[in-house]
Amino acid sequence: MKKNMGRDFSKPTTKEIGNLGERKAARYLMRRGYCIKARNFRAGKYEIDLIAESLFSVVFVEVKTRNYREKDLIDPIRPAHAVDEEKIKFLRRAAFQYLRQYPTWKKTRIDIVEVWMKENKVFRINRIKDVKRIEFSYGGTK
Repeated sequence: MKKNMGRDFSKPTTKEIGNLGERKAARYLMRRGYCIKARNFRAGKYEIDLIAESLFSVVFVEVKTRNYREKDLIDPIRPAHAVDEEKIKFLRRAAFQYLRQYPTWKKTRIDIVEVWMKENKVFRINRIKDVKRIEFSYGGTK
């Protein structure tokens, strides 16, 4: 019989939370008229969580999910804060590889979808469109 090595199996792992966030983000985009063309597209060491397409655009989506406790919600750190300039550069490289394989005339962009959870339940989904660099309301750049 294997021991659980100290893991609390009643709590989801970070990977399970991320997978749930990606599923919720995909549903969020589909409800807004997008078709999901790919999930977890890999181009070498780079990965794009979702590739969504509408009538006029192809969107490369980075999904960031955070599971907060009640006390964390007093002054929460946004899920998108985990996306820095280097990550955007990697997303661009992966998007370029995708477009080499699947050329299109449609406009392209990179979006971030934030999935906010509280005690393992989604309570908010937010999309940041056309990310070129990250700027937040406090004026900082990350």
